[in-house]
Amino acid sequence: MDSIDIEKTKQMLNLTEKPPMQLSPLVLAYIGDSVYELYIRTILVSRADDNVDVLNRKGSFYAKAVTQARIMRTLEAELSETEVSIYKRGRNAKSPTKAKNASVIEYRVATGFEALLGFLYLSGSFDRLTEIVSRAIEIAESE
Repeated sequence: MDSIDIEKTKQMLNLTEKPPMQLSPLVLAYIGDSVYELYIRTILVSRADDNVDVLNRKGSFYAKAVTQARIMRTLEAELSETEVSIYKRGRNAKSPTKAKNASVIEYRVATGFEALLGFLYLSGSFDRLTEIVSRAIEIAESE
């Protein structure tokens, strides 16, 4: 497998245009949600050649606000000061959407988790992003 040219990837994605720290925490969560979903789906497909319904059921477990909140509560102690700051900005942001099957607190913690992932992605910190998602999966599966 070819290695990823990080600088080329950053240029192609225009990651150098606007510093992620200047973006709204909800914008960071918006992109972080997609990044997390892509990682989860990729991992699930690599584990088994299941049908799409099975993959969706498995994937929804990781995507639930309740699961993400549990992940974040464990993961917070492992984050840098900057990462905690980004997480808290996302957690404290006033979102116009409401939780479907989670408490308001769990939903906000999950939003902070997604904001952190979005920040790492837009910063081009792909190694750290992969570390955190890998750790998140470990935490989620330790239930």
